[in-house]
Amino acid sequence: MVASLAASTLASHRRQLGGHTAARKLDGAALLTAGFAEGSGGSGGFGGSEPGIAGSDAADADGLDLVGARADALLGLAADNLALGRIDAARRLAVRAARVDRRWRAAVRCGWVAAEIELADGQAAAAVAPARRALEIARARGARRHAVKSAIVLGVALSAAGEPGALDLVVTAVEETEKYELHSLSWVATRVAADLDAGHAEEYRFRSQQVLHPVLQQADPCVMQIARASPWVPAEAG
Repeated sequence: MVASLAASTLASHRRQLGGHTAARKLDGAALLTAGFAEGSGGSGGFGGSEPGIAGSDAADADGLDLVGARADALLGLAADNLALGRIDAARRLAVRAARVDRRWRAAVRCGWVAAEIELADGQAAAAVAPARRALEIARARGARRHAVKSAIVLGVALSAAGEPGALDLVVTAVEETEKYELHSLSWVATRVAADLDAGHAEEYRFRSQQVLHPVLQQADPCVMQIARASPWVPAEAG
């Protein structure tokens, strides 16, 4: 279980910087490990009946257990496939993840991925509901980091759908990342804010570079290579 969660975490680091091909290998390894770990009930990661949230596989309320590891891996694979243009595959994986684990953490992450799938599919209006639901769940749970990321996702969805409230959500998210030193979200929030607030765009972009540079300086060589090649990462931050 720990090995699976570790692989999913490494995949997330690579995916955030645009390294989806590298992330997909790690997410696949995470699913393979979780599927064949002790206590999986023999269902495996790729076939058989889904374990749901019952039994010894789902022992932690926050999803830091074998079932949660499976859901993390499936959602990671969904995000990887989405970025690589495989929208149908991403949908199937996201649906499977939602069936595997219905606890709050997986539900929030399912909301993020569902919103991203709709945005990628050109269905901006359909992205709003899962993003909003993710934010509601995260806030109700008091999960600060999940709430901040949910606000960013919802802000993007609202903006794409032409609905009000996007800028306020994202600016508040920027403030929260600064207050609580959520650096891995701060550079993303400021980049989104730059897109939404033309009057302060340069200020937000500069702050994004300020935050990301020291983060990358502490990254492993693989992440540095991905960052240098990524169209998402400001060149000055590498």
